Amino acid sequence: MRHNSYRRRTAIAASCLATAAVVGLAACGSENGGRVGTNAASGTPDGKPRAPFAGLSGAEIAAKAIKATSSAKSFRMTGNAPSEASGLDSLDMAYDATGTCRGWIGKTHTGSMKLVISGETVYRKYDEAILRATGSKESAYDVEAAVDLLAGRWAKTSATSREGKAFAKFCDSREQLARYIHVGATARRGGATTVDGTPAIKIIESVGTDEITHYVATKGKPYLLKVDQVSGGKREKYALTFSDYDKPVKAKPPTGEVLDLDKPAS
Repeated sequence: MRHNSYRRRTAIAASCLATAAVVGLAACGSENGGRVGTNAASGTPDGKPRAPFAGLSGAEIAAKAIKATSSAKSFRMTGNAPSEASGLDSLDMAYDATGTCRGWIGKTHTGSMKLVISGETVYRKYDEAILRATGSKESAYDVEAAVDLLAGRWAKTSATSREGKAFAKFCDSREQLARYIHVGATARRGGATTVDGTPAIKIIESVGTDEITHYVATKGKPYLLKVDQVSGGKREKYALTFSDYDKPVKAKPPTGEVLDLDKPAS
């Protein structure tokens, strides 16, 4: 039988690993506001259709994308966002404006953690590989304790607990969007393209040796469809795709045995 001290150290270790995972993975970008607006006008005086966002600068198009995207009731974010702090680099998460979320975060070719926030409860399930990968800076004792207690099992904690607050922050849809839709006044228009079949326009901004490209839908609402960043034209830093706007996030609590980390061990 596990002792209270063992359980407590395990919970502390799990909290450290979890915080590194959810905070470290979402460390890119910063918040920026935008002006309201609608898509391009439907036609020209001679009756010919106008090009999407005709006459608008890159920054003006970005403002429209920020407004539309931030107003969405829900969205899904998938792709790569490497974090030096946690070592995690990939995710597939669905978010809604109420704080509900569902999906996974992980490290390519290593492991992942499933995450569900439903109501006031945070549920997650780690595999052994991700516990070890995110615990490289923890003591061997804490890592082994976390693996023994958590690997392959659903665990839960209150969203208002110290640990739960880190997950709740990660599942704040507005905060997530704010990290990736910052676009400065120097942003310029790029060429037309498509993202998963949806027509889009590129909005490009250079920041030092980094080049950040936002892909904005030119059909329907001007949602952000994708954002990627490269450094020096060589190494991809992150590439994220946004989809499933306004679709319900089905975040059902897991069934079966769920370990309650808020409850003291007996």
